Amino acid sequence: MWAASLVAAVGGSFSVVAVPVQLYASTGSSAAVGAAAVVSFVALAGSALAAGALADSRDRRRVLLAAQSGLAVVYLALWAQAALGDAPLGLLLLLVAGQGLSLGAIGATSGAVLPRLVPEHLLAAANSLNSLVRYTGSILGPALAGLLISVAGLPTLYLCDALALLVVLRAVHRLPALPPTGAPPAGSIGRQLVAGFRYLTGSRMLVAVLGVDLAAMVFGMPSALYPELAARVFGESSVGLLYAAYPAGVILAGLGSGLFTRARRHGLMMAGAALAWGATVVLFSLTIRLWAALPVLALGGAVNFVLSTFRNAVSQAHTDDAMRGRIQGALTVVLFGGPQLANLLHGSIGALAGPRLTIGAGGLLTVVTVVVILRTAPELRRYRVASGHEQPAP
Repeated sequence: MWAASLVAAVGGSFSVVAVPVQLYASTGSSAAVGAAAVVSFVALAGSALAAGALADSRDRRRVLLAAQSGLAVVYLALWAQAALGDAPLGLLLLLVAGQGLSLGAIGATSGAVLPRLVPEHLLAAANSLNSLVRYTGSILGPALAGLLISVAGLPTLYLCDALALLVVLRAVHRLPALPPTGAPPAGSIGRQLVAGFRYLTGSRMLVAVLGVDLAAMVFGMPSALYPELAARVFGESSVGLLYAAYPAGVILAGLGSGLFTRARRHGLMMAGAALAWGATVVLFSLTIRLWAALPVLALGGAVNFVLSTFRNAVSQAHTDDAMRGRIQGALTVVLFGGPQLANLLHGSIGALAGPRLTIGAGGLLTVVTVVVILRTAPELRRYRVASGHEQPAP
């Protein structure tokens, strides 16, 4: 499954570049690209929540297989419309919505499948490997697509995505059956989602995990201000390096993840990484030289990798299996929606207060919020895993 995800992360991510390029080429407007992003997120959010409920009431292997099959069909449809010529904007947006629906279902169901395949004390290591694949693919896939688009053309990129999904479908097909461990939840999907929301809000641990993650993503993610920083502070040619420094730190942390995934204080590791991320954001706001800013951003990427690794491990291990699909669905929405909200906040406030003040305030707000959460929910920092099950730290 992990090897197949590596193929899909690189060879199945060409549409990240191909879809915006086709939308802009066919309309001549960046507004169409922005509209597609909104359509994709709305579809993804609804799908993640609904698929999470299905993953709690159906065989998760079958739900995941259906979601991956749906994505393969979307890529084949994108290939067909690109090969036949210019497609109407409505058709492209419809396919973008289909892509969002599939990705939302995959994200929610995959997060619920992993704890059924890996023992609890290895969840951090397994999530680390998955994150390493995802981030590596997010860099190599678009980079390769950018090189191939003028040589092979858009239809070939879409076809490569579809072929990569065949590898994933084969891997999912070989998984064991993963039916509900207890009695399937009763009622409609809407009632199941309400039950999942009550479960989430009734767990101080899960609320704390979500709060820490949202604080780090929304307050402390300054990427929307990189172009302005490049123009005003570091030089216009630096914008690509600013965007590349963070994922470089992520990959370096992933390659060395064996150094920290053996830790048992998962909650403390997550909270400590969030505090470190806020501190690096403040430090970044104070830098005036590119040679100093890039290592700080790389360090931020590394600590954020630690944060995401233990966020997933804690949320998966602390959630009852009967609720994992719905909780992972909510986390998928947060994972994709947090950066979008961060871009909106940083862009709006940065236009008024300036980029450096906005970034520094965001980093401080991250640190303060995480400290408040740790004081109100001390069970997060006490949470630890030992010998395949959690127990409170002394």
